[in-house]
Amino acid sequence: MLLEAVHHDPKRNWAFGYDEKTIYLRLRTKKNEMTEVHALTRDKYDWERTRELIPMYKFATDSRFDYYECKVQPRHRRLKYSFLLCSGEEQLWMVEHDFVTEEPENPDRMFQYPFLNPIDILRPPAWVKDAVFYQIFPERFANGDPSLNPPGTEAWGGQPRFDNFFGGDLQGVLNHLDYLESLGITAIYFTPVFQATTNHKYDTEDYMKVDAHFGDAALLKTLVNACHARGIRVLLDAVFNHSGRTFAPFVDLLEKGEASSYRDWFHVHSFPLTVNDGTPTYDTFALEPMMPKLNTEHPEVRSYLLQVAEYWTKEIGIDGWRLDVADEVDHAFWRAFRTTVKSINPEAYILGEMWNDSVEWLQGDQFDATMNYPFTRSVIDFFVDNKTDAEQFAFSIGNQLARYPRQAAEVAFNLLDSHDTPRLLTLCKGDTRLMKLAALFQFTYLGTPCIYYGDEIGMDGGADPDCRKCMQWDEELQDRELFAFYQELIQMRNEHPALRAEGSFRFLEAKAGSGLIVYERRSHQEHLLILLNRENHPQAVRVALEATGATPLKPRYGHSQGVLHEDILETELPPFGYAVWQGAL
Repeated sequence: MLLEAVHHDPKRNWAFGYDEKTIYLRLRTKKNEMTEVHALTRDKYDWERTRELIPMYKFATDSRFDYYECKVQPRHRRLKYSFLLCSGEEQLWMVEHDFVTEEPENPDRMFQYPFLNPIDILRPPAWVKDAVFYQIFPERFANGDPSLNPPGTEAWGGQPRFDNFFGGDLQGVLNHLDYLESLGITAIYFTPVFQATTNHKYDTEDYMKVDAHFGDAALLKTLVNACHARGIRVLLDAVFNHSGRTFAPFVDLLEKGEASSYRDWFHVHSFPLTVNDGTPTYDTFALEPMMPKLNTEHPEVRSYLLQVAEYWTKEIGIDGWRLDVADEVDHAFWRAFRTTVKSINPEAYILGEMWNDSVEWLQGDQFDATMNYPFTRSVIDFFVDNKTDAEQFAFSIGNQLARYPRQAAEVAFNLLDSHDTPRLLTLCKGDTRLMKLAALFQFTYLGTPCIYYGDEIGMDGGADPDCRKCMQWDEELQDRELFAFYQELIQMRNEHPALRAEGSFRFLEAKAGSGLIVYERRSHQEHLLILLNRENHPQAVRVALEATGATPLKPRYGHSQGVLHEDILETELPPFGYAVWQGAL
């Protein structure tokens, strides 16, 4: 055995509480080396009566490693445990700091999960598992009240620039709730709506006011209530990493310099506040002088921002927060933020903006989920850019599954584009066939899918600011067939619990050099098989299924031809074709 490849930590994504009764244990091994893996579990105070040897199953794999998992429901909510590794005839036990040939009998040498404390468990809101999000950039969605237009507002549908305005507002969203309801979405994520100078509003001027060009707090509350009446949840975007240059405390600092009482609200290196060779003399977001970084460790800053979170959560009744540049803010602040928000609304969804591995923020004390850009990159690489083959794609997805506790994967915010990226259709070079395959995977994978406004009607756009075009409301210029496809995706996800958090996920076919993937989702009630062909030529499919006692699979969506003989499914997918087969358990 290659013992250097074997890994386990008694924390994070390797040993975690899932609910008040259940602990998941995971182990990493060299790829294709183990024939069996078991977890030996016991209670240190009830040693003889609690011994249990639990088979572990391979739940993910990547190019180098296999990942095994099992769940344990310890009698006394405590665990001492070790692992039995079997590779053919060879057997070894993995204990906390060594490998041994005999079953460990000394509790001190075994791994430990000290106690399953409910408060330590990551508990994302249950509603998120069933949600379909829709991201709205308010300034570009709809102009519902021209009287709010800022000076110099341009005609709707013009070319977006970094500094122009088209008059989108909250009334415009209110006016189009029928449209959103007909699409089928059940949650909206708004980019910032607070007072700011730019069209994107990420340079907050006043955290306690809705931007005057969007409306006011009363209108926002009306919008939230109207959404709730239709079963639609609402997330607001908060920028607590940095403020705008016109934020009153920073204005005071600019005017008074070292004498300002707000000096320690920011990270000042030297006075006067200026820019030297492109670098500000104070910390900022992305070296942007108009976005000074807030010192969230300062008691006054922390108190002020937590009051902001409390006000909008309580008074407006929002359903959660998306947190901008979340990984640059200290962990202690986010722990306090979670406590504040959850004390008001325990079902609030706290979503951090992350572009990389984010497991440190998903331990139950900070965020419920993060924006899953690693997922985005994997999907784009395979379905759109043809940079990876089926095997590499499956390895990438498997690696991501292994990074996070199960409940974090169940509510991961899975997006394919956003206000920060080129639009999906543009990445697909206008080919809606590729777009549909990417979206189909998004809606049939673990996690919570999000549609960027306008994608469902075929809007295109390159990198920022081109990805922030005005929503196209002329149905003659909309791709209504694509709209119907997104409606079907949402309906399919709603109808099948196996496609949501309840369902397991497993690749059945993903070969090197191929553009064909086959994977299954299983719940206690049903079995779904999804087949996707990224190639521009037909693909023959022959996949073996496990005997489950299920009713025979039947084609449900997409390509409907094929033969199911005992436990072998044979079919052929057309170029860029897909099929979803369903059976009951």
